[in-house]
Amino acid sequence: MLRRKLGQDLEVSAIGLGCMGMSEFYGPRDDEKSLDVMSRAVVLGIDFFDTADMYGPHHNEELIGTFLRQSRARIQVATKFGIVRNPGEYKRSLDNSASYARTACEGSLRRLGVDCIDLYYVHRVNTNQPIEETMEGLAALVKEGKIARIGLCEVSAETLRRAHAVHPVTAVQTEYSLWSREVENSVLPTCRALGIGFVPYSPLGRGFLTGRFQSPDEITDGDFRASLPRFAEDAITQNRSISNVIAAIAAEKGCSQAQLSLAWLLAKGDNIVPIPGTKRRRYLEENAAAASITLTGEEIARLEASIAELPIIGERYTAEGMKGVDA
Repeated sequence: MLRRKLGQDLEVSAIGLGCMGMSEFYGPRDDEKSLDVMSRAVVLGIDFFDTADMYGPHHNEELIGTFLRQSRARIQVATKFGIVRNPGEYKRSLDNSASYARTACEGSLRRLGVDCIDLYYVHRVNTNQPIEETMEGLAALVKEGKIARIGLCEVSAETLRRAHAVHPVTAVQTEYSLWSREVENSVLPTCRALGIGFVPYSPLGRGFLTGRFQSPDEITDGDFRASLPRFAEDAITQNRSISNVIAAIAAEKGCSQAQLSLAWLLAKGDNIVPIPGTKRRRYLEENAAAASITLTGEEIARLEASIAELPIIGERYTAEGMKGVDA
């Protein structure tokens, strides 16, 4: 597995593992299968695991804590705080206060069973709470050795600059894929200018860009994709043309749609480390192999031009999910 450096000297595998779906949102969970996928990820050279306290809530951090106790593997763990929600509810509020950050951090440390969190993100920024105060609170946690580095999620370029002026930001995590490219306007250039790493989540469009979920009928009960605007019946029918473009070019390249989508992201910059999530060994191995695929300039240009001609129907989230996005 190739390795890459995010900001603040954090070296990780070029492709990470998003663990959210192992706990909720994408159907029933199976802890034993998830632990097996984590073990296989380490064998494949993937050592960058991504979680958050709100996944479960709390279950996902506990699951990774179990894996760390059982395997003794040395992985870099990124977790997040700031989204507050009750079990079984999608509705959320945002709290970025220094006092809440400290309380949340203590909880994450306990569930993960570690002394220090490798990368601690502000999951969503509450614009009613100054980012400078949040960063000062997190900087105190760095001084105390409870967290090693600070990250931000779904922030604007302006907020990123303000935060970075208080304490160095190691990485920004935002949705980024062939059908979600807004970060290219200002956030990604700002990361490059400031030496900050970028971690795309949902790099496969929640499975849509892989060729799965081309109809609402394929989404099972309890899968939150059923509520997302891009997966609504009218939208998904039109968005299918995007998947068809990826499929055609992937076939020419001799790789899967998932691998093409990940290879495209890796080609967008050396500071980029996507974190595709999966609960299945098959998809994990497929995703990991994408690190060895190199796209030519012509292939990249044709892929981007072909998709640019197509409309992308629907927002990324519902209004509730858009809280704190581009804040």
